[in-house]
Amino acid sequence: MELDVGSSPGPVNRLHHWGCSPQRPVRPAGDGCPAECREYPVPALPDNRSERYVGSQVLVSLGVLLLGYCYFTLWILDLNSRLNQLGLFCSVFTISMYLSPLADLAQIIRSKSTKCLSFPLTVATFLTSSSWVLYGLVQSDLYITVPNFPGIVTSLVRFWLFSQFPPDPPTYRLLQA
Repeated sequence: MELDVGSSPGPVNRLHHWGCSPQRPVRPAGDGCPAECREYPVPALPDNRSERYVGSQVLVSLGVLLLGYCYFTLWILDLNSRLNQLGLFCSVFTISMYLSPLADLAQIIRSKSTKCLSFPLTVATFLTSSSWVLYGLVQSDLYITVPNFPGIVTSLVRFWLFSQFPPDPPTYRLLQA
């Protein structure tokens, strides 16, 4: 069965401007649909692997959070024990968050470019983790101090990387005021 791909000037070509590609197949003739219905494209599911990968990462993350919630509310009954284990659990996630930008460290040194790092995010991370470490020291709370200290260290490493490998200048011209 031959599919019409929207080569005629009709609703299909107008839909192209709304994000529908004229190369997408429309309904085949003889499917019981009136002629004017066949001119519109058939909705297609996205077949982008990166979108599915991101979606699966989100679902896995939600699953981990749900398991953590069930563990801490149903399995651990003692309140002090629950708070200590929850503090350790959150500390591990906070440390992994601060260490994640350094996963590209070899790439940055090899390419001698920091274009994959965000300088404003580095400044924000440094200020935020420093303030949390100071707060944790004032409160004598290791569950606040310890996981935020790697944020200071990794920010200092990223500042050093920015000083050694300055970002490329922008390729666009600035507007004259």
